[in-house]
Amino acid sequence: MKFICLGYLDESSWNALSIDAQQQFVDSCFAYDDELRRGRHYIGGEALGSASAAVTLSLSNGKVDIKDGPFQESKEVLGGFLLLEANDLNHAISLMSRHPGLKAGPFEIRAADETIGQMLADHARRIGGPATT
Repeated sequence: MKFICLGYLDESSWNALSIDAQQQFVDSCFAYDDELRRGRHYIGGEALGSASAAVTLSLSNGKVDIKDGPFQESKEVLGGFLLLEANDLNHAISLMSRHPGLKAGPFEIRAADETIGQMLADHARRIGGPATT
């Protein structure tokens, strides 16, 4: 099963770290990601840019409404995501419970919607494009 692991962090705490401390943290995360790769659990992932440069789109009365920043009232913002292959939710929890990224903030772990993933693959086949699930 595929799982999306959403990592949250407090950007002000991150920015308060020295460059060396940030690099050591990132290196420890990369080392664990390498362990996940060796176990064939790591599918992919990406860090996100600052929430201060984000926008949130929504529909209001049929028109697109654009707001600065993430749509939440919290110090912790989405900092990145990791795509994980695991047997089930308990296995995903076990794998992510050892991830050094937990020191920066919580991870939300959600199963990928396999039904929508299959629909995307079917659509990509029909149009001759890549399926990116």
